[in-house]
Parts: sequence; C-alpha cells; structure tokens
Amino acid sequence: MDGNGRWAEARGLPRTEGHRAGVEAVRRVVRAAPAYGVGTLTLYAFSQDNWQRPPAEVSALMHLLSLGLRREVPELKANGVRLRAIGRRDRLPGALRAALARAEWETRHGTALDLRLALDYSSRDALTRAAALAVPPGGGIPSREALSDALGRVLHPDGIEARPVDLFVRTGGEQRLSDFLLWELAYAELLFLDTPWPGVTEETVRQSVAAFHSRQRRFGGLAPTPAALAA
Repeated sequence: MDGNGRWAEARGLPRTEGHRAGVEAVRRVVRAAPAYGVGTLTLYAFSQDNWQRPPAEVSALMHLLSLGLRREVPELKANGVRLRAIGRRDRLPGALRAALARAEWETRHGTALDLRLALDYSSRDALTRAAALAVPPGGGIPSREALSDALGRVLHPDGIEARPVDLFVRTGGEQRLSDFLLWELAYAELLFLDTPWPGVTEETVRQSVAAFHSRQRRFGGLAPTPAALAA
C-alpha cells in the first residue's frame, strides 16, 4: 500500500493525513475483495525498514493502526472477515499488540476473506530465521526436511498458511518488491499502478483482478496447445 505520504504532500497536507486516507482505502478494498473472488488478501502495512522513518510519523502510524483495528472489528465480524497479523510483534507498542490480539480473537470464525496484516514485516528476516533454525545442533548443512520444517514454523506462525501468491499489486508508481512475501511470490503475477494507495477504489480492485485473469500462467512450463485446450 504505497503512496500515502506523497498523496498528502501533493495536496499540501501532513503525511499523516495520507495515512488516514489510506485507512479509508483499506476499507474499500476489504469490502470489495470477496465479490471479485479474492479469498486471501495480505496488506503490507509496516515493513521492518519503516522504523527508519521520523519518530513522529512512526508514532502516528502505530496510533492510527491500533485505533483503526479497534474500530473495524464489528464490521469485519459482520462480513465474515478473519484478520491475522504476520511479522514481528515484540517491537510493536502495547496498545497495538492488544488491538491485534482482540481483532484476531473476535474475527477467528470468519470465512469470507482471510485478511492478513503485515506489521514489522521482513521476508528476508523470516527466511534468515528459518535457515538458522534448520542448522543441526552441532553445525553443518541442514537437510532438506529440516529446512522445510523450519520454513513451516517461521512462515506459518499460529497456523497461518504461507500460500503462494497469485497477484501482487503495488500502488504509488514504484516498481519493486520491497522485501514482501519473497518466498510466496515465486510465480505471482506482478501489477504496478501509478495510483497512490488513497486513490484506490472498488474499480481498482475489479481492474486488477481482470488484468490477472487476462494473463497466461505457465509456472515454468509451456503454454497449453490449442488441441489440449479443446480437449
């Protein structure tokens, strides 16, 4: 979800107002996603590298996230949305950790949409921790089975399945992955939009899904032949 700050600056507003507008965009996308066949939606809310931003902006973001979570729980429950967080939690403020725990518990029975919020998240950090876990006690090269088990424990915390991503969408005009779900993005379709996150609407969701369905996915193989398609 990129472009909040630039959206605000272009309007002569503080960057925090861009983040507030970004919350409204989250509401629009979460409400629209199930109607277009989206079963799992992962939002990159705060990366591990975002701690390098000015302390005042980080503090405002943390407050906005905790406040938003508390306010959104009733609607998430009513619409069958299950919310879970991925990433580290030990560095998050206590109020945000409490809001996350409550939201996860209150929405645990949701089946319409699996909504995942990436907070203090770094894919490289997760993969590094998994590799360290897989090393045998006496050192040496971990077996394939040990590495697979370690990846499962790190990438699937609390039963969260590390599903392969079908479609990766980045708003705001930048064209990079920024350490997001690198393992899960192996065969994802990539879509980069110039629209900043606060400008995202239900129509953006519809067009993004349509763009995904227009692409031919081969997963390293060959495209189906006309005869195979006819069969």
